[in-house]
Amino acid sequence: MYRLLIVDDEEIITDSLYETFSRHMPDQLDVCKAYSAAEALSWMRRSRIDMVLTDIRMPGVNGLELTEEIQSRWPLCRIIFLTGHSDFEYAYKAFQMNNVRYLLKTEGYDKVMHVVTQVMEEIRQSHDMNKLLQQQREITSRLTAFKQDEMLRKLLQEGTATGVLNEIQQVLLGIPTDLKLNSPIYLVLGRSNPMHESVSEQEGIQASVRIIGASLLGKHTQCVSITDHYGDVVWLLQPKSEQGTADQHFARYIEGTLELVQESCAASLGVSITFTFSGHECDWSQIPRQYERLRLLQWMRIGDGVSMVLMDSYEEPWVATPKEAVRISSRVEAMSGFLETGRFQSFYELFEELVGELLQQDMTMERAMETYYHLALSLYTAFNRWGLKQRMPDQRSLLHLSNFPCMKEAVQYLYHAADELVNFKRANEEERANLVVQSLCNYIKANLEKDLTLVRLAELHHFNPSYLSRFFKQEMGINLSEFIDDSRIRKAKELLLDNELMVREVALQVGYESAHSFTRLFKKLTGMTPQEYRESLLIRSSAQR
Repeated sequence: MYRLLIVDDEEIITDSLYETFSRHMPDQLDVCKAYSAAEALSWMRRSRIDMVLTDIRMPGVNGLELTEEIQSRWPLCRIIFLTGHSDFEYAYKAFQMNNVRYLLKTEGYDKVMHVVTQVMEEIRQSHDMNKLLQQQREITSRLTAFKQDEMLRKLLQEGTATGVLNEIQQVLLGIPTDLKLNSPIYLVLGRSNPMHESVSEQEGIQASVRIIGASLLGKHTQCVSITDHYGDVVWLLQPKSEQGTADQHFARYIEGTLELVQESCAASLGVSITFTFSGHECDWSQIPRQYERLRLLQWMRIGDGVSMVLMDSYEEPWVATPKEAVRISSRVEAMSGFLETGRFQSFYELFEELVGELLQQDMTMERAMETYYHLALSLYTAFNRWGLKQRMPDQRSLLHLSNFPCMKEAVQYLYHAADELVNFKRANEEERANLVVQSLCNYIKANLEKDLTLVRLAELHHFNPSYLSRFFKQEMGINLSEFIDDSRIRKAKELLLDNELMVREVALQVGYESAHSFTRLFKKLTGMTPQEYRESLLIRSSAQR
């Protein structure tokens, strides 16, 4: 999915373009808006932006200055200048910049949409790395020489122990990279989904992923990659800029660029890649510890076959306090009591709460294991107590977490066991609503007046934006934007029953600062303006009397 940011200090233009593009290829285009250059830069700090459609003349920072700042952060971002001024000097400066188009507002919406579609196709083609892969295979074979890879694997396992540091220095001298042993390092771990059975096929995939990653990450980083003992690809990264390690944008840059690597791998290789990376720098001596953290985080999160980019936000190792341990065990005991007495809704509420914690991105491995085994032992005990071995012959797997390829599959097995127990006491149990989607839907309905952009919803629910969009469509069968529009119209219809409320007040309560924008959407989806709808209610009410 590509992300488009619309920037214009004229609110009606920004809102109109936003509404138009929000419904233009919703499966491929995520649209954001800003009313100033400062607000646009705020978006750029929060998420990767692929295209910016901006006015060239704005108060304060103008479009040209904004473009320079954007390209310093996201050099692959495409810029489309949209202005009412046919000023030759501005146009001339715009044409000197890379990845920039220039349009007049008088050319109309159709022309703007055509250009945006063209730019999307250019981006898609730029992600097809087949030609690059063919040209670079010989270089890659030299970079992946046995001695170099083995030494870097040794670094992942042992760190910079005595005698290893000098060997690593010699290895780095043989690789075309400027990585510095006296500067901190970032790690990235990538795994293809699924892993290929053929060794030669898997090695070819790994080599190609390394080439694509180096090509895209190398624009702002010094990097070197290896294939570890598990068949995953690992990158060691440092920012090119002198002040890079102090720049909080660097972690976001890695995240956004890894999304591009995913798209390139899908386009060029037909494979899905899950990335896990360190959100903070670490010393070379801490590489084995950070590498193991990434492996554990990846194990806890992979399993649904969807490309993800997971950032490890480092925290001190979690140590359970007596109070926390009691809280976990008391909730599991209460859950068991609800199951015994047939209070299935309460049982599932506690069960969902606990397994939801298992899948939280900030959940440590130690706490996840304690929570899991409390749950698993409770369910296993119920199977034995009720004599239900025949309903789940492999129930002993509950007590062997290491048998599962990832935490998601372990949680799915917990769900299976819980459903078997509930179905034993109550037939024809309705299928459980997905906890994450239900939570998201409830939040949207309760906060229609707030920021409900894809990026904001992803931040609130700890998702990668692209993953959240695909996940919602997969679970609900409709686009997230369509669900939000439908919820807003439903709420607006309720509010319009109150004749004391002005249409603008209704618009504000369902998330539209512009009454004009609200009216256009309402008419598009209902066939009537808000005022016409309100009058129809009055006519209907009078007829019933």
